[in-house]
Amino acid sequence: MCGFKTISFRSGSPSEEQLKAFDNEVNAFLDNMFGPRDSRVRGWFLLDSYLPTFTLTIVYLLSIWLGNKYMKNRPALSLRGILTLYNLGITLLSAYMLVELVLSSWEGGYNLQCQNLDSAGEGDIRVAKVLWWYYFSKLVEFLDTIFFVLRKKTSQITFLHVYHHASMFNIWWCVLNWIPCGQSFFGPTLNSFIHILMYSYYGLSVFPSMHRYLWWKKYLTQAQLVQFVLTITHTLSAVVKPCGFPFGCLIFQSSYMMTLVILFLNFYIQTYRKKPMKKEMPEGAAGKEVKNGFPKAHSIAANGVTDKKVQ
Repeated sequence: MCGFKTISFRSGSPSEEQLKAFDNEVNAFLDNMFGPRDSRVRGWFLLDSYLPTFTLTIVYLLSIWLGNKYMKNRPALSLRGILTLYNLGITLLSAYMLVELVLSSWEGGYNLQCQNLDSAGEGDIRVAKVLWWYYFSKLVEFLDTIFFVLRKKTSQITFLHVYHHASMFNIWWCVLNWIPCGQSFFGPTLNSFIHILMYSYYGLSVFPSMHRYLWWKKYLTQAQLVQFVLTITHTLSAVVKPCGFPFGCLIFQSSYMMTLVILFLNFYIQTYRKKPMKKEMPEGAAGKEVKNGFPKAHSIAANGVTDKKVQ
């Protein structure tokens, strides 16, 4: 898979042997819970063992806690140049995933209503490879939160933000191991499109001359909500008319997406419905405070990143 090798534990000290034994026990437990893994993704980077994904998630959560303590009595960092490159990188990666998912699902003759895991041949493999990049992108997006920590924007590190980032990375490890193609393609296709808009917004907001054109922040949150509803509808369509895709996975995905609908809807109501509309800050004033590369007056919800003082 793209030249990557899986992580393996070699025999060595007693501590390494204990770690290997623990890793085997964790993976055996998951195999007993979910059944046999998809053999087509065996050996792909980060997939054979759950420990790397779990460990990286713990490091992410600890980084938030320790990072806030470290930055407490230190000045906030600007990071404008880094954020510009980061937003551009995520936008380009999302564009690649969107195009490749559309082309690969078309090549595989995917059924939009319900698509099983093994009838499209090479088309399924092509979809799985793109979904691996989607899983890996969720690791990269941990940087969203790290940038907030370094910029001392602690009000932006909400439960919704952390819950969404941490859970998506772990859920997609499971998806890649057990259901790496078929019906799984739809949500990432929509999400990649939303991320093109979202991270393009972030990138453009770095430049003060673009502020007057960024009137569409409210509609990004609406687009996210539409995305969740469409994904739930697509998932449940395979329940109504089954095609062999695992039933338990469909129910879990629908339930998880409902939690996002509830949390994002709450954010939307708190931000856009309960508070009166405020006038835009002047362009000069707007440039005084920047959040994730864009001014406070132009802040939006992005994977749970919120600013309740926006319009």
